[in-house]
Amino acid sequence: MIINTGNRTDIPAFYASWFYHRIEAGYVLSRNPYHPHKIYRYDLHPEVVDLLCFCTKNPRPMFQQFEKLSSYRMYWMVTLTPYEKEIEPNIQNKRWVLQSMRELSDRIGSEHMAWRYDPILLNETYTVEFHIRSFEQLCKALSGYTHHVIISFIDLYAKTKRNYPNIQEVSLDDQKRISQAFVSIASSYDMKVYACMEKGLSKYGIDTSGCMSQAVLEDAFHIGLKSPTTYARKGCRCLLQNDIGAYNTCGHGCLYCYANENQTLVKQNQALHDSNSPLLIGHVQSDDTIIEVEPHSIISNQLRLF
Repeated sequence: MIINTGNRTDIPAFYASWFYHRIEAGYVLSRNPYHPHKIYRYDLHPEVVDLLCFCTKNPRPMFQQFEKLSSYRMYWMVTLTPYEKEIEPNIQNKRWVLQSMRELSDRIGSEHMAWRYDPILLNETYTVEFHIRSFEQLCKALSGYTHHVIISFIDLYAKTKRNYPNIQEVSLDDQKRISQAFVSIASSYDMKVYACMEKGLSKYGIDTSGCMSQAVLEDAFHIGLKSPTTYARKGCRCLLQNDIGAYNTCGHGCLYCYANENQTLVKQNQALHDSNSPLLIGHVQSDDTIIEVEPHSIISNQLRLF
């Protein structure tokens, strides 16, 4: 069984203590965001968890008790972009995040950490030329610490347009210029560029098969995985099931965010957080139904040779 932590919020950045409490307890509860009285219970013992997957903009709060994760396989995706506070108002100092990524890579191995340079957006400040320069600077700084970089171009989700009303789509011509430059730059630093649900970018040399697909994880851990029967999103080959996070709880405040309605709701939810609760936000109520999730292993007995 894979446990995901980063599709709905940033657990390492804001809820590390809660996560370690759940590791110690051996289980976690996750409320269904679309049927809020339905709660899933996941076993967190390392004997039944094939892989812990993290997606974060700040891994450092997890380092203090990192030894508690020594029995788990882990795959980390860490986002580092060149945007300033007008786009990402609550992100830690970027040099500090960069150093945290290097330290994380040293702890888990470069093959187990991917770097996310996404989403790519354009305006008067963040031009095509700016992104190309910034991408090369970051590639140079992360050379040897990861070989897997994920990009995407801004999607105009309803929440994104609400929080960032002046946002514009990136033109196909600009996507081409950026993609071709990124592939060339990344290859010179022994990195491969991936994109998710961006099929049109494959002609520029970008791997569009999925940023956390079965093949990516098999290559990272040198194991065979059973092919999933369903995927979390249509057209996406990433293994995103069993997410234990919650929407409207991430405190980064990024204008492009798809997971938060607004910061007022985020603050309301954060006030309900109890690091000792099995739920990320709030507690189990009398009219909730708890569903035990059977921890079926996805590791195949057939070894992956290539």
